[in-house]
Amino acid sequence: MKKLLLFAAFAAFTFTTAKAQSEFRIGFKGGVNFASVGGDFTDNSNGRTSFHIGGLVEIPIMEKLAVQPELMYSSLGNSNEDSGSESYGGLTYSYKEESDLKLDYISIPIMAKYYIIDGLSVEAGPQVSILIKAESEYDYSETVSGGGETISNSESGTDDVKELFKTLDLGFGIGGSYRLDFGLFFSARYVIGLSNVNDFNNYEIEDLEDFYDGKEFKNTNNVLQLSVGYSF
Repeated sequence: MKKLLLFAAFAAFTFTTAKAQSEFRIGFKGGVNFASVGGDFTDNSNGRTSFHIGGLVEIPIMEKLAVQPELMYSSLGNSNEDSGSESYGGLTYSYKEESDLKLDYISIPIMAKYYIIDGLSVEAGPQVSILIKAESEYDYSETVSGGGETISNSESGTDDVKELFKTLDLGFGIGGSYRLDFGLFFSARYVIGLSNVNDFNNYEIEDLEDFYDGKEFKNTNNVLQLSVGYSF
């Protein structure tokens, strides 16, 4: 009798877990992006902290397997800082330049989601992103000193640089999430860029690749996303 009761309890638990894991769900999430742009001309680059927000649908395929397409607004990019000084003719010239590249995308990840245990899942899949805005915020200052005098000059502003970047960006994401019984979930995902995001064909300098000995320039978006959301 004990064995029968234990078997019934185990079967009920297994059925409940499988059912919870294979339900169709709709949800939303948002969180922080730790983004960077890798590749050429990024020696002085730092990461950029930004955000993502959007919705998702979880579609059950098998007992522990689901497909999760998402529609996200995600802000990527990087920051740059450069400074230096040199002296000549009794004068000292110093400069400092800071810039923040903002690349805003509509992203469509399609994740294959596998439940390890109830609530805990791992996920992986491709992501397609469409660039909707690209801006560069800059702050430049310079000083010339000598003979007891100092002359300073500074400039700041925002430039639209969308023509320098390709509209389509492809990536691949991998991560995991944990969902509580009442629908709140937490997730972490790393998306590595697979395609070249820059488009120097529109750059003002003609024959740019020839200027750099025919080198093909390549930059990719990379981002770590930490999210909190709710699904029902």
